[in-house]
Amino acid sequence: MLAEMDGFEPTEGIVMMAATNRPDILDPALLRPGRFDRQVVVPLPEFGERSAILKVHVLGKKVDESIDLDTLAKSTPGMSGADLANLVNEAALHAVRSDRESITQADFEAARDRVLMGQRRESVAMTDREKEVTAYHEGGHALIATLFAHADPVHKVTILPTGQALGVTMQLPEERHAYSQDYLEDRLAVLFGGRMAEDTVFGVTSTGAANDLVQGTELAKKMVMEWGMSDRIGPMAWGSKNQVFLGEGLVSGRDYSDETARVIDEEVERILRTQEARTRHALIEHRGALDRVAAALLEKETISGDDVAMLVPTPSGAEEDPSSANSPTSSPSLDQSSSD
Repeated sequence: MLAEMDGFEPTEGIVMMAATNRPDILDPALLRPGRFDRQVVVPLPEFGERSAILKVHVLGKKVDESIDLDTLAKSTPGMSGADLANLVNEAALHAVRSDRESITQADFEAARDRVLMGQRRESVAMTDREKEVTAYHEGGHALIATLFAHADPVHKVTILPTGQALGVTMQLPEERHAYSQDYLEDRLAVLFGGRMAEDTVFGVTSTGAANDLVQGTELAKKMVMEWGMSDRIGPMAWGSKNQVFLGEGLVSGRDYSDETARVIDEEVERILRTQEARTRHALIEHRGALDRVAAALLEKETISGDDVAMLVPTPSGAEEDPSSANSPTSSPSLDQSSSD
C-alpha cells in the first residue's frame, strides 16, 4: 500500500481512503504528510442525527402514523447507525409476530428492550426464593437510582430472566459528553444497590452481583488511574496508551512503582467501600420503599421507572449521605443497565 501511494503522480487526482476503529495502533509511516494525512473522526450520532437515521431506516416499512421518531431518538443515546438499523428491523419483526400490519410505538419499545437488555429466556424457571432475592436485588438498583440526584433515570425493571441475567434494571442515560465526579459516584452506588439490598434484607449476598462488581471495580480504577479523582494519587494518569488486540498485559510494562501500585489499590478499595457504605445507609433509611418496589416486582414481574418513582416517597436527589461529600471517585459506563 505504501509503495502504491508513493507511486502516484500529483496530476492523477487519485484520493485513497481507509477506515479503522483502532487509529492508536497504526504505523506512523501511514500517517505522515503525503499519505493518510487527513483524519475524519466519526463519533456516535447525537439526538438530531439519530432521528434522521431512524427516518431513513423506516422508509419502505409500514409504520403507524402515531409513531414519534424524535421521542424514540431521545431514548436511544449511545446507539450507532448500525444499532438503530437493527432496532428498526427488530421492531418490524415484533410487529409481524404480533400479527400487526404496521409497526407501532409498542413494537419499538419491545425492540429497544431486546437490543439493550437481551432476549427473554422463557425456559428458565426460578424458585420462589430466587424470585424474591432477584426482586430485592433489582429493587435495590432501582431505588438507589431513583433516590440519588446524579444517577441516570430508571426506565424499566424486570425479574424475568433476560439475556444472561436473572433480572435487569435498565436506565436511560441523558446525553453527556463529560462525566462529573458526582455522576460517577452515584453510578457506583447504583451498581452496589443490588448487592447491598440482598445483604440488608437477607443478611447474605449471592452471585447475582458478579457483573456489578466487575463494572464497579473497572470504574473505580479509571477514576484513580486515568481521571485524577484521588487526592492521594493526584493529577496523574497511569492508564496504558499502548493497547493491542490480544491483551495489553502481555506486551506492556507497568510504568509506576510497587509503592504507587499499592496506593492505587488502596484508593480503589476506599472508593468502592465508601460508595458501598453510602448505599447501605440509603437502603436502611428507605427500607419501606425497598419492600414496596420488591413486592411490585414479585406481583407484576416488570415495572416502569414511573412505577418505581411512585413507590418512593422522597423526591429524586433527596437522599445524600454526608460521608460521601469529600470522597474522590470517578467515571463513565458505558453500560447503563444492571444485569444480575
